[in-house]
Amino acid sequence: MTVPLPRTAVRGGALAAVAVLALSACGAAPDTSTSTTADGKNAATATSAADFGGLDALVRAAKKEGTLNAIALPRDWANYGALIDGFQKKYGIKIAVENPDGSSQDEINAVTSRKGQDRAPDVLDLGSSFALSAAQQGLLAPYEVASYADLPEGQKDAKARWYNDYGGYISIGCDAKRVKTCPTTFADLLKPQYKGQVALNGNPTKSGSAFGGVYAASLASGGSFDDIQPGLDFFAQLKKNGNYTPVESTPATVEKGETPISIDWDYLNAGYADEFKSKGVDWKVSVPSDGQFSQYYSQAINKDAPHPAAARLWQEYLYSVEGQNLWLKGYARPALMTAMEKAGTLDKTAAAKLPEVSGTPTFPTEDQQGKAKTVLGQGWAKAVSG
Repeated sequence: MTVPLPRTAVRGGALAAVAVLALSACGAAPDTSTSTTADGKNAATATSAADFGGLDALVRAAKKEGTLNAIALPRDWANYGALIDGFQKKYGIKIAVENPDGSSQDEINAVTSRKGQDRAPDVLDLGSSFALSAAQQGLLAPYEVASYADLPEGQKDAKARWYNDYGGYISIGCDAKRVKTCPTTFADLLKPQYKGQVALNGNPTKSGSAFGGVYAASLASGGSFDDIQPGLDFFAQLKKNGNYTPVESTPATVEKGETPISIDWDYLNAGYADEFKSKGVDWKVSVPSDGQFSQYYSQAINKDAPHPAAARLWQEYLYSVEGQNLWLKGYARPALMTAMEKAGTLDKTAAAKLPEVSGTPTFPTEDQQGKAKTVLGQGWAKAVSG
């Protein structure tokens, strides 16, 4: 999952302060000796646990490395705090999270600028369009987790350089104590009563969640996956009538009342609703019927990861039953949800708490997303300037 993205916006679980384990400032090349087995198998080139000699061998190598460099993972986004704690407890491997509120583009920038350094990110959690871009740039390592075959065909790269991890729907979150009547559709957001109150969780040219917000606005305004321009026009109108605020929505801005209405993923807004109860914020969440847009984030491994065994073990953990259910507890829909439901391993209590939606979600193709990113890159600043 601002996303910066700003990925900041409840990623699910607790709204506790984010404990940042800063990556080493050293720019030295990583020591790869701990990532190679006695028989010469190198984790950096392993395309599956079996390719490395099995999961046990991967665990041993990852423990020798001792660290996993992550980036842009707020603890309060889709329950990442519980995932980080669970992995560290299970394997005794420290996860160093840099720039937790960074954007998907920040992640890619860190990979390219720190190539060959021991402080480069090992793993990435990217907005779908950014994962496609990273793969096209040759930045990602092919790796099939044990449950790779169970991932839906449309939600994984054919070369296993990325695959969807969790997702949700664009929603409208609203502080009902500050806003007399909460909006439930994109059409509502244009009403004069919401002057200066409508925010996005980041800049859509850098943030996966904000990108989804503009796409949803386009669908609500006569656009399509092939045409995101109506979404730009919508935000231009929102800016013109004074309703749009350039303040990027975060847990802090919501608590302060700076962003009483936030367009964001439903699992993030649902996390606000849970966690803000004790803070006096009555946070209401609705999935707008006029702009129903669903999307997943994607998981990937840096091709030049300084801790390649730990990077691959992290993926195995995320796509295990334990990992997938932890995302579900953060109100995110895990990529393996359908397979787990069939297998009887899905946390039914957590699934029952998901925000209600109707219909079957559809997703933009790689080409459609690429075109949309180009249009946004060329027109976003102009749309919301002035």
